[in-house]
Amino acid sequence: MDSANQILVLGIGNLLWADEGFGVRAVEEFDRRYACGDGVTVMDGGTQGMYLLPHIQDCRALIIFDAIDYGLDPGTVRLIEDKDVPAFMSAKKMSLHQTGFQEVLASALLLGWEPERVVLIGVQPEEIEDYGGSLRPVVAATLDRVIAIAVAELTRLGVKVAPRDGGAPVTPGLGPDPLHRQAYEEGRPSETEAYRKGDIRVLALRGAE
Repeated sequence: MDSANQILVLGIGNLLWADEGFGVRAVEEFDRRYACGDGVTVMDGGTQGMYLLPHIQDCRALIIFDAIDYGLDPGTVRLIEDKDVPAFMSAKKMSLHQTGFQEVLASALLLGWEPERVVLIGVQPEEIEDYGGSLRPVVAATLDRVIAIAVAELTRLGVKVAPRDGGAPVTPGLGPDPLHRQAYEEGRPSETEAYRKGDIRVLALRGAE
């Protein structure tokens, strides 16, 4: 389809680090609840960094879900718009070897991308250092609100957003699979069964030095 008519709803983050996965969980839940038609692409951007650049360049409007360290109370939702968005990306680098999403946006703009609208729907995380953890309750409780914000933005852009009957996300790549939220949370060991602050074997060796 002509990119001049394309809208991208993008969730970014790392599911393996608790609230750092908020953006991915939000876009999954959005896709589970709503259908938007051919003019809207719903995407789990994960931690792909610069691999997302072509998708950003091919949209006229961009709606982003992400965990953002605003320095506010956990679970605080903020809507950042247009030119202010790059300054707030993101809570931390996606990994030591991946480019932060702010650089992705900067590169797209440098290459001539002229979006009609960019919206960042960000939530203050509570915990992003729990390896294997999932969303903390205060962050998970914001999903209804942030999805409603996305629906309102799409409506302003002229998109007809239709409720689905529920169930798993239907867009390819968003589930259902072992990383879908329900399967992930039901299948992972508890904090009492598995140490989730790093590799305990390495930490034990360091402590013996």
